[in-house]
Amino acid sequence: MVKPKSQLAQRIEEAINFDKRIFFVFVVAIFIIIRYLTNEIILEAIPGHEQLSQDGSLTFFHIFNALHYIWTPFALLWKFTLTTFVLWTGSFALGYKISFRQLWTFALVAETIFIFPELIKLFVFLAPSDNVTFQEIKDFYPFSLQHLLDTSEIDRKYLYPLQTINLFEILYWVALTLGVHTYSKRSLKESGMIVLVGYVLMLFLWLGFYILVYK
Repeated sequence: MVKPKSQLAQRIEEAINFDKRIFFVFVVAIFIIIRYLTNEIILEAIPGHEQLSQDGSLTFFHIFNALHYIWTPFALLWKFTLTTFVLWTGSFALGYKISFRQLWTFALVAETIFIFPELIKLFVFLAPSDNVTFQEIKDFYPFSLQHLLDTSEIDRKYLYPLQTINLFEILYWVALTLGVHTYSKRSLKESGMIVLVGYVLMLFLWLGFYILVYK
């Protein structure tokens, strides 16, 4: 007998019942626009940026940003696929079966959580003071562990892990739990365990590896 979906799962399915292809284009466009505006702010924070732009010293900066914009949709596709794969593997390891395709589409929707830190960063530095450096803008990540510590005395190899563990990442775990609950027909507790084993554990292993190999 097929286990019926909970009312919560049914409401989630109804809420995200839209064309995911159009939604993907929308998400990519939002990320590119926000990052473009943020990069312009970073550019203005570089001392003498106008003169540097005129003499071509910032050519590499512009090329790197352009490549970043082009790479954005592929980076997002890779993230959705990798996230779905580790979740699917984690569920399989715990003896549960979930549709890979359904998980993938939910990972796409859940990614909208990470639009908010990008927006916050943009608004915080919309009119930066003269003593703000471009590196400070680049390294800023709101509501992260980084802001609880004095990073001036911390090795840079720890900055990325400290930025990664943040409020939005935790909300992302919650969203993934809801997605797993929706498509696995398992309880929220069982779904949380799948996310813990399949995603959170792998994330911390990756951050540990990053620290070990950072040079």
